[in-house]
Amino acid sequence: MYSYTPKGVCSKSINFEIVNDKITEVVFTGGCPGNLMGISSLVKGMGVQEAIKKLKGISCGDKSTSCPDQLALALEELVVNA
Repeated sequence: MYSYTPKGVCSKSINFEIVNDKITEVVFTGGCPGNLMGISSLVKGMGVQEAIKKLKGISCGDKSTSCPDQLALALEELVVNA
């Protein structure tokens, strides 16, 4: 299980699991519960690179980042570039 502390968003932590380059679990702590449960459900079973491609660069309101963008950055930092 990986753990990431997002920056510039409402969620306080993102915990996720990768098996055979596929996302098997994502749990956000804090943030907008319904939206984040939806994101978690949508990325389950998705390949790491595909999730990064779909989520990276998404902003939230006037913020330059978002919880999905932070998940993409976490995947890059902890899985791809590790």
